[in-house]
Amino acid sequence: MRAKTIGAITILLLSLSAAATEQRKYIMLGDDGVKAGEQIVTIAEDGEIDVYFIYRNNGRGPELQETIRLNEDGTIASYSSKGASTFGSPISEAFSVNKGIASWRAGSKEGSTSITGNPMYMPVEGTFEITSIAIAAMAKSGKNSLPLLPSGTLKQSVVTELEVGLDGKVQTIQLLVQTGLGLEPSFVWATKGDSPRLFASIAPGSFTFIEEGWQTNGEKMAAIQHQQEIKLLEQRAAELPIELNGLTVVQNARIFNSVTKQLEAPSDIYVLRGKITTILPTGQIAAKVDNRIDADGRVVLPGLFDMHGHISRWEGLLHLAAGVTSLRDMGNDNKKLQSMMSEIEQGKLLGPSIFPTGFLEGESPFSARIGFVISDFSEAQDAINWYATHGYHQLKIYNSFPKEILKETVAYAHSMGMRVSGHVPAFLKAEDAIAAGFDEIQHINQLVLNFLVQPDTDTRTLDRFYLPAREFAKFDMNGKAIQDFIALLKSHNMSVDPTLATFDFLKRVDGVAGDPFQPIVDHLPPDLQRLYRTAEVDIPNAETAKLYAKSYAKMVEMVGMMYRAGVPIVAGTDELAGFTLQGELELLVKAGLSPSEALQVATLNGAKFSHASQSKGQIAVGYDADLLLVDGDPTKNISDIRQLALVITQGKALSPTKIYHSIGIVPFVEKIPKVERVNQNTKTGQSSGARSVSHNH
Repeated sequence: MRAKTIGAITILLLSLSAAATEQRKYIMLGDDGVKAGEQIVTIAEDGEIDVYFIYRNNGRGPELQETIRLNEDGTIASYSSKGASTFGSPISEAFSVNKGIASWRAGSKEGSTSITGNPMYMPVEGTFEITSIAIAAMAKSGKNSLPLLPSGTLKQSVVTELEVGLDGKVQTIQLLVQTGLGLEPSFVWATKGDSPRLFASIAPGSFTFIEEGWQTNGEKMAAIQHQQEIKLLEQRAAELPIELNGLTVVQNARIFNSVTKQLEAPSDIYVLRGKITTILPTGQIAAKVDNRIDADGRVVLPGLFDMHGHISRWEGLLHLAAGVTSLRDMGNDNKKLQSMMSEIEQGKLLGPSIFPTGFLEGESPFSARIGFVISDFSEAQDAINWYATHGYHQLKIYNSFPKEILKETVAYAHSMGMRVSGHVPAFLKAEDAIAAGFDEIQHINQLVLNFLVQPDTDTRTLDRFYLPAREFAKFDMNGKAIQDFIALLKSHNMSVDPTLATFDFLKRVDGVAGDPFQPIVDHLPPDLQRLYRTAEVDIPNAETAKLYAKSYAKMVEMVGMMYRAGVPIVAGTDELAGFTLQGELELLVKAGLSPSEALQVATLNGAKFSHASQSKGQIAVGYDADLLLVDGDPTKNISDIRQLALVITQGKALSPTKIYHSIGIVPFVEKIPKVERVNQNTKTGQSSGARSVSHNH
């Protein structure tokens, strides 16, 4: 009887505790409106906050459980998290303060510092609730900024307000813009009042994270947010470049000839309306020009192609600052991409010239929901027709595409004048994709899987990463299987987009930046430095790390073997915009290409496989004036590609140094070539002498 009484009291206490608990639930929607994740925030009576977050897209995504306690001022007093990252690496992070010493641990990396006050701790991989806590803490302080741990400052301002409704209920929310984390401003929606909280975070064209039930307001919120983002982007497009109106000469340039792979004698390059009009030996003529740029003997390269991007509006600056003047977009929200292309063409948005690839996916629980998701051949035809009429010269087929209609879909795309590339659809091998008529395959792992998959292997799961990491180390690179496969690629005129720099994550151990990022990580904002020193896959011990590194080394080796066998390689990234292409070129050299061959891949090959070989990819009369002025000599030391002093494209000159300063990156070059304005008078056109416009910050 006594036991029953105790049990009843326990149940009563638990129910009272549950009644006193506050719970908030958020839903995460893909761009197609389909639920892809959720976040549940539970606040106990004693103030402890428990957060559960899960997100799944394209067969992968993070899952995280956080426990948080707050200080009186609303900042984080203690924090712990457990879970798994997008690619399966264990997440284990903790933070606490004891006697004025703040200590934290993220994976194997630890840190501590003495503090005054309560700076806001920012986890390496936290949930959206961290943003909500920061919003409330700033409101409580009455300030629009918040010092961060381990370093940095979060700043926030109100952009606009909006009234939203749900089943007769109405509330006013505010759009905030935050800076100090990452490389771009972050727009978030918050409630109003003395204790505001996160209401929604929207990435137009990608996802909507919003309090459950209020999602019908998402479209209106996204439109308003888009307008505000455009304003900021247009401001940058007006402030950062120098317009090269009239005739421009780039003097004393050592031109890299991407056809012969040689540096040529010093030359003067004349440019008008974004096109190269003539190239002459330096000093041969003294033409009257409107703008003069002294290359001062620098190497001048054609603009680079990144052949594997999924561009956002804010990434354009990063691409240009790294010399990427052309980008092949390999799958995006179609409406968003079309808008970006128009905005770049109109000069409202800074970004590379975009060459769009049509994304075509099949319907399944693993679907990547961008582009068109189809169920049958008729729908595939409709999608291809849309892409063809909108100027897409290539089609990308993805993981869940129905294998039963693969061959006829490829044939139809070919009949519409489109190349076909992509991932290898699930339950097929690369050999099957080649037989179906593919012209190109994306990613080195998709090629390696050809030797590893069984008929029941579902490569829509994380197996597409872990199988190559575990198994490829044991392969004989000179063995018949690999040699025959490379010969098959060659015989079918296949090109390959290996994205080696991206797949370095297969061997990245906790606490150490991956090889492509080591040269740049210390230049990044502090939060990104921590992120790029965090493991992405599960590497539980040194033996596994050694195995994965060996497999990755063979992937790099295989790319060199394909190149030497005559299989065309293109330089793509699918990672951090701009910087990753530089790392990709370094890896191509590691694979056995000479620096000049790697540069040819990123210029001439890029143009060839982007349907742009008549206008881009080389420095020649009649071609687009996409010119990179580089310190050092990347034809001898490919790493000099980072010493980029000036970028000329689309009739504008841009300073990478000025761009990097504007987004919190430590620049790589300080001495900036001057753009001299010569013989210009805005009212009469009469000579007004010469003046210089410098990008020095």
